[in-house]
Amino acid sequence: MKIYLDGRLVDESKAMVSVFDHGLLYGDGVFEGIRAYNGRVFKLDDHLDRLYRSAKAIALVIPMTKEALARAVVMTCKANGVRDGYIRLVVTRGVGTLGLNPFTCKKPQVIIIAGGIQLYPKKLYETGMSIITVGTMRNQAEAVNPRIKSLNYLNNVLAKIEAMNAGVMECIMLNPQGYVAEASGDNVFALRGKTLLTPPPWCGSLEGITRAVVMELAPEHGLTVNENVMTRYDLYTADEVFLTGTAAEIISVTNVDQRVIGNGKPGPMTRKLAKHFHAVAQRSGTPIE
Repeated sequence: MKIYLDGRLVDESKAMVSVFDHGLLYGDGVFEGIRAYNGRVFKLDDHLDRLYRSAKAIALVIPMTKEALARAVVMTCKANGVRDGYIRLVVTRGVGTLGLNPFTCKKPQVIIIAGGIQLYPKKLYETGMSIITVGTMRNQAEAVNPRIKSLNYLNNVLAKIEAMNAGVMECIMLNPQGYVAEASGDNVFALRGKTLLTPPPWCGSLEGITRAVVMELAPEHGLTVNENVMTRYDLYTADEVFLTGTAAEIISVTNVDQRVIGNGKPGPMTRKLAKHFHAVAQRSGTPIE
């Protein structure tokens, strides 16, 4: 595998970062997970826009233009023969000294990995998944704003540990006010009748790229999308529940905290949206060739 590292492609075995990089020492940096479908990078511009917003929010200046970074993503995919896969784009604060002072880091580091990913077993996309609510709360916006896709993912990791220890692969995180925020790595939707509910970003959810696509597609299926405060009640009593994310795509949730959702099988609207999403993803995006 070839890794893009500070302007050049290097062999995986030689792709190394300094132990003094503040991305490693303090989780100081930002990232994006991006998908490639059918020889095209899906929603690349949207991902780069979010990356630059995240960087600006933490006062990190990315040392490349968006256009140059887009070319680097495509080049890395091409070098690895990736037509259908996953891209991890990382920008760290760079090498500095021991201590929190970010101004000792003179040059941010850009890393691009293009390969594959299998977030959930294929069977779960056919049967649906069970999830639980965990005790780990979503970060407060005044602490580490969830809208920033930063390298500091400990909040999500702790929630994932709770879920795995309980025997499930995903969970629901609540914000400090007790409202539904998101899953440990995905956005959450609940369908009631013809209304599709999802938490607004100020409740602690990331403005997901797949989330945005689903919200765009929903009206074509006769649905009204409502970004509103949600409690677990809204999940327990929903006709259908599903999660969205770049790596997860769209996956049905059939059980929340031992409450069966709908008839306990992936719902028809979830299936329709997933099929529509894949059709769109297969024919659009930035060409790799």
